[in-house]
Amino acid sequence: MSAFLSYLVNGLAVGCGFALVGSGLVAIHRVTRVVNFAQGTFAVVAGLSAASFLELGLPHGAAEVVAVGVAAGAGLLTGFVAIGRRGTDPLASLIVTLGLGVLAYAVEIVVWGDQPRSFAGAPGSVTVAGATVQWQYLLVIAVTAVTFAALWLFFARTYPGKGLTACASDPYAARLIGIDVRRMGLVAFALGGLLGGVAGVLVTPLQPISFDSDVTLIVNGFAAAVFGGLSRPVATLAGGLLLGVAEAMVAGYLKASYQIEVALGLMLAIMIWQATRTPALREEAM
Repeated sequence: MSAFLSYLVNGLAVGCGFALVGSGLVAIHRVTRVVNFAQGTFAVVAGLSAASFLELGLPHGAAEVVAVGVAAGAGLLTGFVAIGRRGTDPLASLIVTLGLGVLAYAVEIVVWGDQPRSFAGAPGSVTVAGATVQWQYLLVIAVTAVTFAALWLFFARTYPGKGLTACASDPYAARLIGIDVRRMGLVAFALGGLLGGVAGVLVTPLQPISFDSDVTLIVNGFAAAVFGGLSRPVATLAGGLLLGVAEAMVAGYLKASYQIEVALGLMLAIMIWQATRTPALREEAM
């Protein structure tokens, strides 16, 4: 029982990281219809930046906040390159984000090297039903809950959030009432960078991160986002938690090398399930 609880908490914490990456994908796709394949890079940049800032003597808390700011800046820069030119096709922007993700490998190797890096998280642990749980796992879960609550408030209660929602619902109508859809797209990219950055600084103390860690993050983040149809942050959170727990159980009871297969298998199953539901939903709408 203690082993099961340990795997469960581990899976929930890792799943929170997947959900944060996936929510960044959702925030960008809702507004721009672009699948940002550089999303995992934002988490890597934030994790590596936080490690560097801590080595330079910046205290915990400040280092992580500045690192998240760096990731948000990287997201904004990605947005300028991907959608900065008016009329850019979403498919072309998708290819641009893929290219930027590959370019980021070279930049990260030059700046941080090719060896995995990490830093200490919240110290100590707590015993729950015989299972020893690190405080960092609980911190990840708590910060993710606060982040998603803030994300809901942002979209529901603020003018920029309502502007993003309007662009997601009907870009043409949003233009007619004076909303700059391109500017909202850049805000969405910055928000995606911020969410990816939060994932990076939370997960790096649990799993050392390197320049190529974005592959695992984007695959799992995309799988979580697909669970929500690339449009619903709350469903993305549910998908990330489901994926994280499934992978933790597979790693604990079978082999850790099967984790990526679990992510791909679940993503494929969800896509098939959604494809079978779409005709029925359209018939109901008619």
